[in-house]
Amino acid sequence: MTDSYEDLPLPPPERARIGDGLRFAFGTLTVLPARITRWDRPAARTGMACAPLAGLVVGLLAAVPGAALLLGGAGPLLAAAVTVAVPAALTRGLHLDGLADTADGLGSAKPAEVALRIMKQSDIGPFGVVTLVITLLVQVAALSEVYADSWVRGALAAVTAAVTARLALTLASREGIPAARPEGLGAAVAGVVPRGAAAAAAVLVVLLAAAAALPLGLPAALRHAAAVLAGLLAAQLLLRRCVHRFGGVTGDVFGALAEVAAGTALIVLALG
Repeated sequence: MTDSYEDLPLPPPERARIGDGLRFAFGTLTVLPARITRWDRPAARTGMACAPLAGLVVGLLAAVPGAALLLGGAGPLLAAAVTVAVPAALTRGLHLDGLADTADGLGSAKPAEVALRIMKQSDIGPFGVVTLVITLLVQVAALSEVYADSWVRGALAAVTAAVTARLALTLASREGIPAARPEGLGAAVAGVVPRGAAAAAAVLVVLLAAAAALPLGLPAALRHAAAVLAGLLAAQLLLRRCVHRFGGVTGDVFGALAEVAAGTALIVLALG
């Protein structure tokens, strides 16, 4: 995840190669080594369409230590806590920070301009603290319930949640969604993904989630498909509220969408 884009070259604006898009996705959404070679709208378009792939890698990296702990004799609560901690580490906590800032902005009851200034401040207010604590507790508790069934189901749930979280960002980058500020990640990716591409990505992820869980039985496959859809629905409701409240999306809003989508998906999977 890069901190500065000032020295990036200026490429031609027509289209970006898949490699440029993948570097954009991994470079902006993870701390994994990925030198961003293009920082423009075409690269953002390809990159945000590839966001679920970044989620797949994050989910797999999160599932490995959790499953290993469970197989080594640890309890499901510890396995779940470690699994939830890995995505936070792989994003330097930026998604959680975005969730807290968005909660502070939404809870401020201030005009959009003031709320956006509150979100840019480095400190976290009471709304943000409470939202962070509840979100992390829910994610750990839900995943612990799934790990208690088996390490396979727990690992698959972790991957499904991570992919759903990044798919929510793909949908939030679709055409027609404005940016709340003229600068920042929100401005770079707002409205870049064609609606058809966003819808195709959503359908593909739902089908793949169901297919991945099918060896565990048809009910499990349907549950994973429902988890993805529920996560996306929760993220879309939050997105609608943020666009209405702030006038568009910001990088903080993207972080909030990812965490809400992941948590909702885990809740649905725990219900089984």
